[in-house]
Amino acid sequence: MLRIPLVLELIVNAFAVPGLQISSSVVYQDILEKVHAEIAPVIGKGSLPGYIPALAEVDPASFGIALVSVTGEVAGVGEWLRPFSVQSLSKVFAFSLVLASDGAAIWHRVGHEPSVHRFDSVIDLELDRGIPRNPLVNAGALVTVDRLLSLTGDAQGELLEFLREECGNPYLEVDEVVAKSELDGAHRNAALAHLMAEFGNLHNPVAEVLAHYSRQCAIAMSCRDVALAARFLARRGVLADGTRLLPAGDTKRLNATMLVAGMYDRAGEVAYRVGLPAKSGVGGGIVAVVPNRCTLCVWSPGLDEHGNSVAGVAALDAFTTLTGWSVF
Repeated sequence: MLRIPLVLELIVNAFAVPGLQISSSVVYQDILEKVHAEIAPVIGKGSLPGYIPALAEVDPASFGIALVSVTGEVAGVGEWLRPFSVQSLSKVFAFSLVLASDGAAIWHRVGHEPSVHRFDSVIDLELDRGIPRNPLVNAGALVTVDRLLSLTGDAQGELLEFLREECGNPYLEVDEVVAKSELDGAHRNAALAHLMAEFGNLHNPVAEVLAHYSRQCAIAMSCRDVALAARFLARRGVLADGTRLLPAGDTKRLNATMLVAGMYDRAGEVAYRVGLPAKSGVGGGIVAVVPNRCTLCVWSPGLDEHGNSVAGVAALDAFTTLTGWSVF
């Protein structure tokens, strides 16, 4: 393990000292290359999500990581420009759009507590009378889509346009093969949606909510795209153009929810190892936030039994160990 956080902290900060000509992007690139070298032995480990057949065809040995600083420097290693299916990473962005509109009101329909059960479990939902534990499990994401549908009439389209604008990539699209593959097997998500509708916590038709949810999960983005789109989470809610999407307080609460719930029923272990707000997706992506510094996106399709990228978690662990950057 590389354990030189103080040295790298001095190097990373050195470019801000007058008279020193150290490019921040070069330093970030060096950090990511060190991370890549350290976790190389675990790339390819884990399994692919067979319940979404289109995702089971991806090469498990793929790996990419990108970093975007709050001031716009970009660095990447591996297949960081290759699009992948964002899956549950979309939950963070969709919920941000709802939070921007509803503020605290949306928290009456979805909680902010971690769950000890799988991301698609019905157990908590039944016990909590149709109120999902948090917006980052599937039930919570369905409530988010439902509300975004009510607000805009096109939940998936609204999210796609936001992502295109924020990452500066007008060519982002839904992967139609993945979307169909996901919707065809959405029986458990349908059960969650019907249960919430029974409790009065879903206002649009279940089939419409499921279709928009499946399509937002099937958006294809690269590590660079995701890290750029998520930068507002490291900038206290401020978007790339300088306008504000979220108040600083709401951004803090969303980041806190990611820390305790973004990695599903493994969130505690990942917080222990990594020390950053993060959200994973079964497409193999993880987005992570270093408040006031940068955002990261890592992609590697091999998943652990909790649905988190094996190499992705290892890379974030190596990054925070190497740099000393975490929320603790």
